[in-house]
Amino acid sequence: MNADTSTRRPGGRSARVRAAVHSAAVALVAERGADQVTLPAVAERAGVNSSTLYRRWGTLAALLADVAKHRGDVDAPPLVGDLRADLENQAVWTLAELSRPGGIAFFRAEVAPDVDERHEGLRECLRRVSERFRPVLDAARERGEEPPSLERVLDRIIAPLYFRVVFSIPGTDEAYVRELVAGLLPGRPA
Repeated sequence: MNADTSTRRPGGRSARVRAAVHSAAVALVAERGADQVTLPAVAERAGVNSSTLYRRWGTLAALLADVAKHRGDVDAPPLVGDLRADLENQAVWTLAELSRPGGIAFFRAEVAPDVDERHEGLRECLRRVSERFRPVLDAARERGEEPPSLERVLDRIIAPLYFRVVFSIPGTDEAYVRELVAGLLPGRPA
């Protein structure tokens, strides 16, 4: 076996610690709210020493931002081959992610208080959301359809969802999402 330490194995202890810490953070934010969570509480729940969290993340905000960045699209719905249905499915999933306990707290942590970090967090959030919707639009083009631009999807579907969730506006539900998609795709069959 090669003792070359410059190549790290995927997984291993570091990945297990990150997964345990992320899981603990998500659970605690859901149970208590982000404002009632501390790094020592996350460390205790994860079964690791709090110095590990301070060394790796430094602050709770940095940890929550890391959780937001690595949540991924594991549970994102698969494409069904219909532009309206695919846009609705992805938008409903986005709303569910933002609306679940702690969802908006992770978004807020990602757009950190430091201006440079905030800009980077917003760019990363926009990149992830764009990557969620780009395949929907690409697949529609491949089928010979003329889908709206990604910019229009972001402006007409995603921006209103984020706005309404951030400000806790009542009526931000699946029916609202379907209205947004219908407004973006007028004249197309429902």
